[in-house]
Amino acid sequence: MKNSLALAIAAVMSVSLAGCSSEKSDTVEIIESSAAVEWHKVSAQNLAPYQQRDVRDEVFYFVMPDRFENGDVNNDNGSATKLESRGGFDQTDTGYYHGGDLQGLQNKLPYLHDMGITAIWLTPIMRNQAVQHDGSGYHGYWVVDFTEIDPHLGTNEELKTLIEEAHKLNIKVFFDIIANHTADVIKYKECHGEDGKQWLGETAGLCDYKTLAQVAAGDTYTPFVVSGSDDIKVPAWLNDSKYYHNQGDSTWEGESAVYGDFAGLDDIDTDNPYVVQGMIDIFKDVITEFKPDGFRIDTVKHVNIEFWQEFSPALLEHAKAQGIPKFFMFGEVYSADPEYLSQFTTKGNLQSILDFGFQSAVQATLVDQQGTDVMAKLFAADTFYKDADSDASMLVNFTGNHDMGRFAYLLKSKHPQMSESEALARIKLSNAMMYFSRGVPVVYYGDEQGFVGDGHDRDSRQDMMPSKVPSYNDDDLLGTTATTADANFDQEHILYKDLAYLASIYQYHPGLRISEQETLYSQDTPGILAFTRTTETEQYLVVFNTALEEQKQTFKMPFAGYEPVVIAKDKTEQDREVKINLAPLSFAIYKAQAQAQAQAQEE
Repeated sequence: MKNSLALAIAAVMSVSLAGCSSEKSDTVEIIESSAAVEWHKVSAQNLAPYQQRDVRDEVFYFVMPDRFENGDVNNDNGSATKLESRGGFDQTDTGYYHGGDLQGLQNKLPYLHDMGITAIWLTPIMRNQAVQHDGSGYHGYWVVDFTEIDPHLGTNEELKTLIEEAHKLNIKVFFDIIANHTADVIKYKECHGEDGKQWLGETAGLCDYKTLAQVAAGDTYTPFVVSGSDDIKVPAWLNDSKYYHNQGDSTWEGESAVYGDFAGLDDIDTDNPYVVQGMIDIFKDVITEFKPDGFRIDTVKHVNIEFWQEFSPALLEHAKAQGIPKFFMFGEVYSADPEYLSQFTTKGNLQSILDFGFQSAVQATLVDQQGTDVMAKLFAADTFYKDADSDASMLVNFTGNHDMGRFAYLLKSKHPQMSESEALARIKLSNAMMYFSRGVPVVYYGDEQGFVGDGHDRDSRQDMMPSKVPSYNDDDLLGTTATTADANFDQEHILYKDLAYLASIYQYHPGLRISEQETLYSQDTPGILAFTRTTETEQYLVVFNTALEEQKQTFKMPFAGYEPVVIAKDKTEQDREVKINLAPLSFAIYKAQAQAQAQAQEE
């Protein structure tokens, strides 16, 4: 009888040692033990052409262009003619434009290519309202014009050139888009002054949310636009307040999460059929003009799910007609619950989402130092994502971001006395988990240079170019003597080199990208997590040690021979039992030998 490579495999021995508290980490020697047997240098140019590539072949780099590199100082102050998009430039303030732009990003494409990056995800780049409340639109999420690139970042032609140059390196470019809201232009007479300035300096909550029941009973706000802002939105229909919910500020719970204003931003009425078609047309035009390779979609859960049911298929069909057959969209749903998240890829028709569940599990395992069973429970819920056109292998993995903060910050804030060597080892292990677990890895810009940060949001959006922000420049970066006052594009940085190493393994072995994953072993303390990655013709054994001591584990496998991809401290094999000894905070990968697979299938 032939053995299927996808059959269940059972682990047969328990872990020999348990983990200990990281508060003693300064006495623990972290050994560099995970090493590839042969490092095959693979980059985007060695992969299939970008037009043909599956998203699961990608390594993403998530970048905020304003904070990356200033390639053209002439655009630092934005538009010379459109006042709503002019100004907001202050390199010393975390909440204002710092001068990074599309030209700067283009200049650094070789830096990304050499790190193994195959896809760049840009924060929103459409024209923003430059200043509102106590900050600027440097992040891109305050759009007023969906047809023009924000002048602080460059021009439409410069964006096209960036995409063209990235494509020459076989690197894809993804846009971050918003369908939930626009910039804060609409005010309410009941809670704003006639000039709308009463809002300034306040926080969301000034205009209490009015429920659907209140609105139905006639208890509504009276929307208005301050003189001079009547026609600043493009396309023009967005200037009409009837196409917005106008129900006041979201409390982030219940119906207000969908119908309320997101921190005061104008909440688009995506229940309205005219609006649905209008938003579809907006992003069809974006695809037609710029030919991006896909979209990351912001604030997905704050839009009624029926909208996505129409939006996603329409754009995918249009992209194919525009010659982008592998166009891919993934949404942001800020929740760690797989059952909740999955409804947006099944019922909601989106191809994928950012896997906040993965981020939460990695944080629990390597920051909070819970058992590896946290990861196993996450993977056990992958069945929620299975439908006709998607599954968990298409989820987008990450360990930290521009909202919650960097993984290094989460780690150091929890364990301020942790040694640098242990912090780096945990970060490297988190990256290995991100690359070799099912899903698509995303590197957050600056992580490869040891950026830590002081918190979330603005405090996690440091400059890669020399910064003038005091609160950034006093950070103690990991793995370097540099600070953010320096340019941080060091290709010899330990984390840059490690990410390039992981990418080369990932890209050299298709079976570590597109394959079935099955958990072999986990435990309720820090220690071993093991799973297989299996295709019709290949099988990989992937093992992690999250503990601060060596861990030994034996696995009964279906084949007689496993050759090393990333070596463990020690590995022996007999009678289809693989015994692995892993150093602290390390991982190993072994691949079943082709002849052993063939022999097993003949049995």
